[in-house]
Amino acid sequence: MDIANAFALLSNFVLVPALAYGAQLALGALGVTIIFGILRFANFAHGEMMSFGAMAAILATWFLQSQGVSIAPLPTALLALPIGILAAIGMACVTDRFVFRFYRRKRSNPIVFAIVSVGVMFVMAGLIRIIIGPDDQSFADGARFLVTVREFKAATGLSQGIAIKQSQVITVVVALIVVAFLFWFLQRTRWGKAMRAYSDDEDLALLSGIDPEKVVLIAWIIAAALAAIAGTLYGLDKTYKPFIFLQILLPIFAATILGGIGQPVGAVLGGFIIAFSEVMVTYAFKRFLAFLGPDGWVPDGLVQLLSTDYKFAVSFVILVAVLLVRPTGIIRGKVI
Repeated sequence: MDIANAFALLSNFVLVPALAYGAQLALGALGVTIIFGILRFANFAHGEMMSFGAMAAILATWFLQSQGVSIAPLPTALLALPIGILAAIGMACVTDRFVFRFYRRKRSNPIVFAIVSVGVMFVMAGLIRIIIGPDDQSFADGARFLVTVREFKAATGLSQGIAIKQSQVITVVVALIVVAFLFWFLQRTRWGKAMRAYSDDEDLALLSGIDPEKVVLIAWIIAAALAAIAGTLYGLDKTYKPFIFLQILLPIFAATILGGIGQPVGAVLGGFIIAFSEVMVTYAFKRFLAFLGPDGWVPDGLVQLLSTDYKFAVSFVILVAVLLVRPTGIIRGKVI
């Protein structure tokens, strides 16, 4: 019974939240990976792209809510998500057309692209804060929990319960669908194969008749859609605040590099590794260990490696360790 209670406690505070968080990081890391695979630069504006797509979805959600439109018990944000995706795609196309294309035609160094993306990031951040403001925004509606702690305790007879939020289940389900569709697109469709060929050898792809501008456009569309979905799901599950997406860029890049930059499978794997690492390192294991120890025994301290205030430091440490020990990441080889 104590082992079951310990597992329920760990699931409630570590396993279930980390699974949803990992899905969000995986979607974000996939967007960074797609752009790196095609354009060969680290897009530091990706976090703000997530924020921009989520902002558009929130504004559309508020409009639908004001009109009495809902899909209860599901959140109205699912109806508004296509608007967020289209807005993010529009912003990505505009920035590519008026910013990145100029440097692409000059064949600028990837470092130049990365620096330019920082400038794009600040412009987008300012625009977002002008439109929606810097504060936390609430847009979640519908049922909050699919399983509550009280219901779980009543069903199992345990003293510890597991609460499963609807947003967590939606996040995992949507992530599975999106990732499956992306891999199908890259492996089975004509333009997916063209993207892989362009990523592998740009000159040979051009000789084969592949239009580079179309490949770049499709890459931006995919990356923007992934950003909007990841940002909206993150805001739905946790909170939407513009500043948070600049912070979440660190674990996204850590996941990308850990999995192998330019490797879609690695991005997904890295996202879940980073998520579980952050949650487990910052979790206080005192109550968990008390269930596994002798009766009446409780550890003196919280048994917590790091405070939750230092959650993103875990990503930084993993990022530095990977760059020092295995710069190619878990999966090495051809990108995309």
